[in-house]
Amino acid sequence: MGTSMLVAPPTFTLVAPALFLGNARAAGATELLQRSGITLCVNVSRLQPGPSAPGVAELRVPVFDDPHEDLLVHLEPTCAAMEAAVRAGGACLVYCKNGRSRSAAVCTAYLMRYRGLSLERAFQVGASGAGPAFEGGWASCSRHRCTRLCRAFGKRHPTTPEDLPEKPRDPSQAL
Repeated sequence: MGTSMLVAPPTFTLVAPALFLGNARAAGATELLQRSGITLCVNVSRLQPGPSAPGVAELRVPVFDDPHEDLLVHLEPTCAAMEAAVRAGGACLVYCKNGRSRSAAVCTAYLMRYRGLSLERAFQVGASGAGPAFEGGWASCSRHRCTRLCRAFGKRHPTTPEDLPEKPRDPSQAL
């Protein structure tokens, strides 16, 4: 007697205009990529497959999901490539295996660098767009990695790790 496994269709969520967050399965959803206007997939992994959709480029950020991996060294060129794709009229899908920690960190860095948001505001935007996936990614990022991200990309960085937000705050609050 066999059992059938139900598999959810690959999806990704809009974090901000022209910026999507997803998992590795989403990169293989050719029709969904094309319908969403995605021209660049940022693959934040060493092992996950890239997109196969025509007209969709891949930028691989070769890091494992390990807090000791130095994601920071990849952020400047990665965010610059993302911005170039957006300025050319495209959109970006940022993904890793599960669409949480590494990809959420890259989305946060992009929002800080090219949209001029503080770390806290970038998190709020991401969490309001992508919801639990983004929040889960934030929770799984180490405080050390987030503090380094702040210092490298933020306009205002926290003075202590306790200044980093744990969860989204009310977007109506002034930053």
